[in-house]
Amino acid sequence: MAIWNQPTQPETGGKPPLEKPPVEQPPIVAPISPVSPRKEFAVKNHRESVFGAGVSIDGKIEGDGDVRIAGKFKGEIQIKGDLTIEKGARIAAKINADTVTIGGEVEGNVLASSHVELLETAQLVGDLKGSSLTVAAGSRMRGHVEFGWSEPETAKFAVVKGPDKAKNGAAG
Repeated sequence: MAIWNQPTQPETGGKPPLEKPPVEQPPIVAPISPVSPRKEFAVKNHRESVFGAGVSIDGKIEGDGDVRIAGKFKGEIQIKGDLTIEKGARIAAKINADTVTIGGEVEGNVLASSHVELLETAQLVGDLKGSSLTVAAGSRMRGHVEFGWSEPETAKFAVVKGPDKAKNGAAG
């Protein structure tokens, strides 16, 4: 007999109904990403333009996005984003970007508002200036390097040449 507002159990001969045991699911494993760890955790609002290994371009690259070059480029690069020069790439350019990662050959001056990284396969012939610098063993460079200085600090040591003498900004 059922009491009001209580569900009734079906007659099963005094035995509770059998429930199926839960099916055990294998754990979900994410695939290993080919992206390097430094890029893996960075959240970007930019899109990346890629110039493949078989591409050769003369001209100027400007924009707000990230650029990855694996081929040949000659000219000027001025972007508000990250520039990655892959192993095997050959660049002859004046470069200005937020972050510059070099794995190939670059001939020209590099100016990075943030970070410059020379990978073990990098070869740079030109001046380099950035807020911070990472140099891997095996990379090569010929030129003048400035890093770790803010703009006001850099101005204190600027070389000013007059008609009669050179002044280096230090009190003397």
